[in-house]
Amino acid sequence: MIFATLSEGGRDGTLLLVNRARTRAVRATAVAQDLQRLLDDWERLLPAAQALAARLEADGCTDAFALAGAELEAPLPRSFQFLDGSIYPEHMGPIRAARGARMPEDYFSKPLMYQGISDKILGPNEPILLTEDEPFGVDIEAEIAVITADVPQGVPGEQAGRYVRLLGLLNDVSLRGLIPAELGRGFGFLQGKSASSMAPFVVTPDEVGELWNGRLLSGRYLCHVRGGLIGDLEPGVDAAFDYPQLIAHAARTRELTTGTIIGAGALANRDRRRGCGRAPRTSWTRSRGVAFAGPVASPAPSWGD
Repeated sequence: MIFATLSEGGRDGTLLLVNRARTRAVRATAVAQDLQRLLDDWERLLPAAQALAARLEADGCTDAFALAGAELEAPLPRSFQFLDGSIYPEHMGPIRAARGARMPEDYFSKPLMYQGISDKILGPNEPILLTEDEPFGVDIEAEIAVITADVPQGVPGEQAGRYVRLLGLLNDVSLRGLIPAELGRGFGFLQGKSASSMAPFVVTPDEVGELWNGRLLSGRYLCHVRGGLIGDLEPGVDAAFDYPQLIAHAARTRELTTGTIIGAGALANRDRRRGCGRAPRTSWTRSRGVAFAGPVASPAPSWGD
């Protein structure tokens, strides 16, 4: 199934089911008002959502409408938690080097992860608003994220994959002009991370077929900024960790609440000819720019952009 959120009905928007061609949608309020409520009662509501998706695909929904021109928010306009890892050493290595820091000695044995902003997640067409005359050094980072069910504390990595509910695309925004000094104070991120944004759709893992192996999502992901290609990437390779390992790491000392978003960091491959999944502010024409990776793999997944 493919889900989106229409910008109506309150802070959490209105849940939509989207057809596989991503051209038409139907309000799914008969199932749940918004995506968080669907996630909260997933097992009970799932059959009704599946039935509605089947009717939409068969052109059996008289209240379906064209997605073109629809005002879509982030699928989860606000999440209980966003945790971001960094599983691609070809991204983290250059970023650390650029601010004169070394890679952690245990990088390949323990995932890097921080808690990001989740009370406001920008939609696919919302601007990234920053003061133009301050040296924020904004850049974008194209990521693949998973959305979880309730995850018990201490879940082992070999069991953590069962708690993945949805897959999506996320743009993590970093303010490189602020981060070094902020981290240098020894108390972590705050101003150095502004609101992230999400692509319009999230999907159930079965929607992408063999591209999802329960651990990583494969395929060909094209990353653009203002129409310019910056990356042609394969996220299923060159990763130091996978999503079950990230989930287990995050849940080592705490439970994770349904609707937790976990990112894997900016996409990057060992083959530098493939480009990258991040772009600094200097490559933008204005700070409004937002970029996402979109899969165009074969067999073609029915989501993205």
